[in-house]
Amino acid sequence: MPGNAARFRPRVRDVVNSPAALLVRRILRTATGRRGRRRRPVRRWVRRVRRAVAGFGALLLTASLALVGWAVGLPLPADPVQPQQSVLYYSDGHTVLARIGVVDRTAVPLSRVPLTVRRAVLAAEDRSFYTHGAVSGRGITRAVWADLTDGGAEGASTITQQYVRNAYLTLDRTVSRKMREIVLAEKLERRYGKDQILGRYLNTIYFGRGAYGIDAAARAYFGVPVERLDTAQGMVLATVIKDPTNFDPAVDPAGARARWRYVRAGLVSQHWLGAGQAARLRFPATRPPTEADLSGPSGLIAQQVEWELERHGITAQQLRTGGLRVVTTIDRAAQQRTEAALRREARSANLAVAVVSVDPQTGGVRAYHGNTKGFGYFDHAGAAAVPGAVFTPLALASAFQHGLDRDRLWDGRSPQQFPDRNGVPLYNPGNAQCPRCTIDEAVAGSYDTVLYRVARATDPVRIVHDVRAAGIAARYDGRPSLVDGPDDPQPALTRPAIALGGYPVSPADLASGYATLGNDGVAVARHVVAAARSWSGTLLYRAAPATRRAFGASAAAQTRDVAGQFPKVPAAAGPTRVLRAPEPTLYRTSVQRQGKRVRSAWAASADDAQATVVRVGAAGGRPPAADLPGRLLARIRPGSVPGGPLPAASPAAP
Repeated sequence: MPGNAARFRPRVRDVVNSPAALLVRRILRTATGRRGRRRRPVRRWVRRVRRAVAGFGALLLTASLALVGWAVGLPLPADPVQPQQSVLYYSDGHTVLARIGVVDRTAVPLSRVPLTVRRAVLAAEDRSFYTHGAVSGRGITRAVWADLTDGGAEGASTITQQYVRNAYLTLDRTVSRKMREIVLAEKLERRYGKDQILGRYLNTIYFGRGAYGIDAAARAYFGVPVERLDTAQGMVLATVIKDPTNFDPAVDPAGARARWRYVRAGLVSQHWLGAGQAARLRFPATRPPTEADLSGPSGLIAQQVEWELERHGITAQQLRTGGLRVVTTIDRAAQQRTEAALRREARSANLAVAVVSVDPQTGGVRAYHGNTKGFGYFDHAGAAAVPGAVFTPLALASAFQHGLDRDRLWDGRSPQQFPDRNGVPLYNPGNAQCPRCTIDEAVAGSYDTVLYRVARATDPVRIVHDVRAAGIAARYDGRPSLVDGPDDPQPALTRPAIALGGYPVSPADLASGYATLGNDGVAVARHVVAAARSWSGTLLYRAAPATRRAFGASAAAQTRDVAGQFPKVPAAAGPTRVLRAPEPTLYRTSVQRQGKRVRSAWAASADDAQATVVRVGAAGGRPPAADLPGRLLARIRPGSVPGGPLPAASPAAP
C-alpha cells in the first residue's frame, strides 16, 4: 500500500500541472476576473461591521445628548407673541392694497365660557385633551394612517401644541420648528394645568371674521357675549376653528353643517351630550359677516388672497395675526381704471358687476371686481352664469385644434332641426339665413346653426377637455361643469350647445380661457399672490404657476383672427376711427334676455398683454343696458376711450 501511494502522488502532481489544467485555470480567471488572490478572512469583515455599529452608536448618543441639552436650554416665553395685522401690496411691492388682521380681541377667564361650549371645542379639536400629555401618540398614529390610506387630511396636533404654535412660534414650516413646538408643549404642560392651557387657547385662537378669541367670536357670529352661547352656537364656533374661512356658514353653508355634525357626533361619543338631545339640536342662524377693514372691492381681493394662501399651507390665522407682507399680482393702474369705469358707467346699486383681468404670460390677476361690499359677500366674478356667444372662441379654438377648415362651407339656414334637441328647432339671431357659410361669416353673424354643426363635427367631449385645460373649472358648486343638468335633454352629457355658450362658467374662469388664447394656446394657472413673507422677511411662499398647452399656436391664432379686432379710438380730438391692432385681438359680446328684458350681458377681449371679461347682471330694479359691458371694457382696456364703435352684441344661445 505505501508503495502504491508513493506512485500515485507524482501522478496527481502531473495532472494538476498539466497543460490542460493550466488552460482551465486561465479560462476561469478570465471569466471571473480573479487573479489568484486569496479571500479575505471573514473575521476581518466582522471587525469592520462591529466598528461601524459602534461608531454609529456613539454618533447617535452624541446627537441625543446634544438634543437633550438643546431642549433643556430652550426657554418657554413668558408671554405670547402679540398678533399683528398683515399688509397686502399691489404688484409693485410697496403700494398698500389692504390691511388684513385682528380687529377684535377680548380675553375672558375660562369660567365665563359655558361647559357645553368648552366640550364642543374639545370634540372638534382634541377629544382626549384631559387624558393625554402635551403630545398625543394616538393622534400622530391616526394622522399617519389617514395619510397612508388616503383618508383625507387629519390633524395630529393637540390643543397644547396648537396653542404653542399660535402663541410662541413663527410660520416656518421646518423640522426644527416642529421640534420646538413639541418641546415647548411639554414645558407648557409642566408649568400650567389643563384648564389654564385651554383658557389661553380659547383666548388666542382665530375664529374668522376678524375675531381673535372666543368672546370676540361669539359677538361676531351671534351678537352675544360668550357666556350667553348655547350648545348649538358653541358647536358652530368649534366648527370654524379648523378652517375659519371655508367653515364660515356665510362662505360654505354645506361644509359648515357637515363639520357641525362631526362635532355633534364627537359630543355624543364622549358622552358629553345625549343622543336624544343631539338629535333635537338645529344648526343656528349666524349674523352676516362685517369687517370694516375689508370693505369695498379690495376686501374681495383680500378674500382671494386668503383662500389662495390657505391652498399653499398658510392658514387664515397666520395671515390674520402673523404680520405677513404679501405682494399680490394686482396692477394698481389696472385696478384703478376698473373702479373708475364702474363709478362712471355702472353707478346703480341694482347691478351685479364682475370684472376680471388676467396677464396671459404669467397668469397673474391684474384687476378684480366681484362686488362693492367687500370681504364675505357674494362674489359675482367667481359665480357661474350662462355666457352665450362670449364662450364661442374657446369652442372655436378646440375645433381648429381638431382640424376645422376655414374654407369649408356650412349650411347656415334657419331654423334647423338637430336630433339632440328633442324636436326644438334652432334659429339664427333674427332668423338670418346663410345657406353656404364659412366659419368667418358664421362667427361674424353669430349664425348658431353653423356653430352647432361645427361643435357636432368636432365632438363636444373633445371641446370640454380642451376648454378645461384652458382654464374653465371642472366643477361649480360641487357639480361637473359643461354638462347637461337633471332637467336638460341629455343629463350628465355635453351637447353641441357648448359652442353657443349654453353652459354656465364664471367670469374669472372665462378670463383665464381668453388669456390662454392670448398666450398662443398656453394656459398659465390664474393666481393673485406673487409672494408672501413673514414680518422678519423670511420668504414663506412664492408663486410658481403651472403651465400647460391647451391649444396649438395655430389654433389660437386662427381663433383670434376669426373673432375680430378690438376697436381702439385715438384719444386726441378728431373723427372717430377704428385702428387695427398690431396683432389679432379677440373681442366678443353677448346678451341674455328674458323676452325683451335684458337679464345679463357680457363683453370679453384678449391679446398677448391682457385678457379682460366683464359681466353685468340685474340684481333687482332696472335691467342693465345691453351695451354696458362693452362701454366698461372700452374704459378698462389700456389705450382706449369710450364712444368708439363696438361690435354688435350677439344674443345668448337658446
